[in-house]
Amino acid sequence: MIEHVSYWLSTTLLSVLYVISATLYLVKRDWVRQALVDFGYPTYLVAGLIVVKVLAVLAIISRFSVALSDLAYAGMFYHLLLSAVAHLGVRKPRGALPAALCLVLLGVSFLTQNAARELPSPYGQRSAAHLATL
Repeated sequence: MIEHVSYWLSTTLLSVLYVISATLYLVKRDWVRQALVDFGYPTYLVAGLIVVKVLAVLAIISRFSVALSDLAYAGMFYHLLLSAVAHLGVRKPRGALPAALCLVLLGVSFLTQNAARELPSPYGQRSAAHLATL
């Protein structure tokens, strides 16, 4: 039961944060573009990030394909990891805190997904079993 609640709570919070982020990218497009330029990234990434963030949330919540859901988890993992590293790279460690929080939520969601979903992920079981042996 605790895994079921942990999954839905972490997945909901992660999804809300991703949708808020995508909305922020739409509403404050110029500010986001300038932030990306400050990090050394091209501005054309904004449109792609908006689409990918929304699609990742849809893939995880709907889970019409387990493989696509796992791919969304992987994409979120790399996005959040690289976001945290980018903030640390420009010496703005407080900017890395949201990414770190989302990484924790992502980990909890991924590791508890099989307890809450009908179609199990083959990777979620392996990860949870591996952590149990540590």
